[in-house]
Amino acid sequence: MKNLFKALNDKTRREILELLKGQDLTAGEIAERFNISKPSISHHLDLLKRADLVTSEKKGQFVFYSLNTTILEDLVKWVINLKNDENE
Repeated sequence: MKNLFKALNDKTRREILELLKGQDLTAGEIAERFNISKPSISHHLDLLKRADLVTSEKKGQFVFYSLNTTILEDLVKWVINLKNDENE
């Protein structure tokens, strides 16, 4: 859970997640949408992968990144349960 909150705590990583909502993208396609270096994008993607927020799949010479909605669903359930426990 620590990695999840660390990953979500950065604006660039949240913007990457927004991009991946619409479609799977390569690191290069993601980097084109930001004014930061490709190694920085790779670092952000690595943190998102460690938090299980994104998955990657190699297709030919490219690695495509996808949004992992399962972890987000787990987070929402946890927050709802936390709130419900508070009201009891």
